Amino acid sequence: MHEVTLLINIVVALVVAFIGGVIARRVGLPTIVGYLLAGIAIGPFTPGFVGDTETISQLAELGVIFLMFGVGLHFSLKDLWKVRAIAIPGALGQMTLSTLLAFSLSRLWGWDVAAGIVLGLAISIASTVVLLRGLMDNGLLNTTHGQVAVGWLVLEDLATVLILVLMPTLANTSEAFDWVGLGITLLKAIGFVLLALFAGKRLIPWILLRIAHTRSRELFILAILAITLGIALGAAELFGVSFALGAFVAGVVVSESPLSHQVGADVFPFREAFAVLFFVSIGMLVNPIYLFENLGHVLALTALIVLGKSVVTILLGLIFPWPARTTLVVTAGLSQIGEFSFILGQAGIGLGLLNHNQYSLILAGALLSITVNPLAFRMVGPLEKYLRKFPRLWRILDHHEPQPLSAEEHVEGHVVIVGYGRVGRHIVKLLGEMSIPHLVIDADVERVEELNSRNIPTLYGDASNSEVLTHAGLEKARALVVAGPDEAASELVVAAAKHLSPDLPIIARATTEEGIKQLSELGAQDVIHPELEGGLEIVRHTLLKLNFPLQEIIRYMDAVRHDHYDMQINTVEEHRFLHELINATNNIEITWLTLPTKSPLVGQSVAEADLRSHTGASIMAIMRNKQMIANPKSHTVFEAEDRIGFIGDVEQIKAVEKFLLEIKPDDTGIDWET
Repeated sequence: MHEVTLLINIVVALVVAFIGGVIARRVGLPTIVGYLLAGIAIGPFTPGFVGDTETISQLAELGVIFLMFGVGLHFSLKDLWKVRAIAIPGALGQMTLSTLLAFSLSRLWGWDVAAGIVLGLAISIASTVVLLRGLMDNGLLNTTHGQVAVGWLVLEDLATVLILVLMPTLANTSEAFDWVGLGITLLKAIGFVLLALFAGKRLIPWILLRIAHTRSRELFILAILAITLGIALGAAELFGVSFALGAFVAGVVVSESPLSHQVGADVFPFREAFAVLFFVSIGMLVNPIYLFENLGHVLALTALIVLGKSVVTILLGLIFPWPARTTLVVTAGLSQIGEFSFILGQAGIGLGLLNHNQYSLILAGALLSITVNPLAFRMVGPLEKYLRKFPRLWRILDHHEPQPLSAEEHVEGHVVIVGYGRVGRHIVKLLGEMSIPHLVIDADVERVEELNSRNIPTLYGDASNSEVLTHAGLEKARALVVAGPDEAASELVVAAAKHLSPDLPIIARATTEEGIKQLSELGAQDVIHPELEGGLEIVRHTLLKLNFPLQEIIRYMDAVRHDHYDMQINTVEEHRFLHELINATNNIEITWLTLPTKSPLVGQSVAEADLRSHTGASIMAIMRNKQMIANPKSHTVFEAEDRIGFIGDVEQIKAVEKFLLEIKPDDTGIDWET
């Protein structure tokens, strides 16, 4: 294989991964499938460009570190404790039974004991990335069922960390099990964890706060990278434990900092980029020829992952008192394997427990199981409806009280708000006070928990980057409000919403003048630019002080909005409304009169008074007991203290004044306001 530079390897890997990811999403598959296929395309077993496996694998180590750091950063004992009754026995039972099934299959294939154990452990652990994406795409992440699935997966992740610590003992070539080596390994791991937790929890949050006070974003990001990579490397070099354990503990330590959310946001781009390289490096190890020659093994392992693990989960659901829908959601979410299986497999290769062909089988099983996983989620609803047709069977499966319907099943005639930030919060409060049904979509778990505590229907997920919009009931909604500050994300949301419900009114928030035009072209009927809207509000107040009619001001402002806030009078609509605005102040006066008790008009109807024929002015409205009677009917009777609004030009208003003075010249008692 010819040598190529590091830069070329990175560029080619990312470009091919991008193409693979786009194709995967186009056909409705997780992007991981595209990344793995991209790795196969540039691997040593396929024609064309061949990447440097060693170089990309070293870069992929960073992907493992950042993936495990993210797991630690979002690890929550509190959340795990909430679902402990299902997650703990479920995860332990499913991992144990799945490992035994895979181990038995490996023995039928003639694998040795160590390789069989590694295979069993690898297929017992589901992919965090795939599970979260599936839950988000199906609007399940913030439901009880989704929380159980996530808690279940957290336990599997913790088990992965422990397995990585203990795997070196499997590589012992002596016939007797090395209990001393196992004890030393555990002591080293425990020592590292205790030191990191007790010392790191005091030192690292303090360091991050000091760096944050420098107000240097670059230094803050560098500090995060130094802490993450430094602890991971230190764990491996000083304590002899894996990079994965070091990165996980680093995440747990940093999560204690009040800046943990900012840390997560800053690390996210690095995690995603290097995770892509990690998946590409995995694909490069797959030998398509070997897999084709062993197609029966591939299909058998895939069936074990998809069907075998599902049967195990359902059997556990029959034994333990779980809601049936929770069992179905967990079954769908965990019937796949992914990144942690790859990490275990790589560790097995490094320790000599697996060969590359055996690892290729694990990768093929992951690729196929991830590919069919979206179908498993789509089967949850239809399967539940089918099982409910058999009440006896359903009672056997469902050991719990009926669960509340998901958001999209019980809301209609609602307003969908994307983004619960400063703007979205005001909209939600207003709609709540007006008793208008509404549903909120947000990707911040703390905001979603706040909304759930107030019984406001919510969907947790990124509306611009998943299928979550399909579960918001847009076809039954009255309007969609895109209130988030990220203009690029808003454009994706508007485009998707327009495709899902073409006639749905969409109100979107823009932050740039270019964004106003783009959002309008994508289908938003009303696009609001907060800063420019403030300028229009100043115009409104100015014109009101100059005694321009309010209705004409509003019509002119709407015309400016429709022209994307262009204050230059350059459209036919703006010219027309501005002309009407000027004419309104020049030719029309609106005058309010308060009728005294002794006025001759009191007791007469509008028809009897016939003021229009006498003066030419029209009665626009009557204000009575703080209630407006707009365009009063001819039979409406005038009452004392009525405030009558007349509309007409200057001459007509003078005629009204003269007419009323002639009725009672001595004491009109009329309060004039113009």
